[in-house]
Amino acid sequence: MWPYGDGAARTCQREDPAVSGKRKGMSDEPWQFHFDPTTYLDAVRAELPDYDELQDRIAQATEGIDARSIMDLGVGTGETISRVAQRHPLARIVGIDESPEMLDVARQRLPGAEFLVGRLEDPLPDGTFELVVSALAVHHLDGPAKADLFQRVAQRLSPAGRFVMADVVVPEDPSDAVTPIDGVYDKPSSVSEQLSWLDDAGLNASVLWSRRDLAILIAERR
Repeated sequence: MWPYGDGAARTCQREDPAVSGKRKGMSDEPWQFHFDPTTYLDAVRAELPDYDELQDRIAQATEGIDARSIMDLGVGTGETISRVAQRHPLARIVGIDESPEMLDVARQRLPGAEFLVGRLEDPLPDGTFELVVSALAVHHLDGPAKADLFQRVAQRLSPAGRFVMADVVVPEDPSDAVTPIDGVYDKPSSVSEQLSWLDDAGLNASVLWSRRDLAILIAERR
C-alpha cells in the first residue's frame, strides 16, 4: 500500500539497493522510499475510492474538542491535518513522518506547524495534546508495535483528550478486503484487536465509521 502518511501511492515503494542499485540522490540507508509527493494524491484516490470521505470523517470526528495542541502521526503531505486545522484554526500543530520530502509539501500547506522527521516507533513529541490524529499510517506496524504506540499516545493525551485513527483493517468478511496491500510493509489488524489494545492503554474506544476494510476508531481518556 503506502508508506507512513495520509496515503502515499504505490510509486512509494521501498527498494533494496543491493538488488536494484542506487538511484540518483539515494542515501546509504538500506531501504528508502521513492515517490512523487506532487502526484501521489491522484494515485491514492484511484486505489482508495473512499479516500475523501474518510478524510472528511476524520476531521468531523475532531469536533467538540477545544484543541489547543494537535499531533498528527504520519503527516504525509498534510492532507489530514489540513482538514483538521480548518476546524481548529488556533491550535498548535505538531506532526511526524519518516519522509522529509512529504513533510516539505506539508510545510507549504501549513507553514506555522512543527513537522518532524520520525517514525511511529520513535518517542513521540513532548507535551500533551487535546487531539491526536492518524490516517493510513498505523497499519504499517505489527500488533505489538500498534499496542505500544497506543500506550504512548495515551500518555500524550490531555485528560479530556481524543485520539482519532483512520486506517486499513482486516475485515470480518474476507471479501471486504479490497484495499491493495503488499503483505510485507502493510500489517493491518482487525478492529477488535485494536479496540482491545486501546482499552489496555487506558482509552475508551469505539468504531466511528467503517466501510469494507477501512475504519475510523475514536478513543478518549478514561
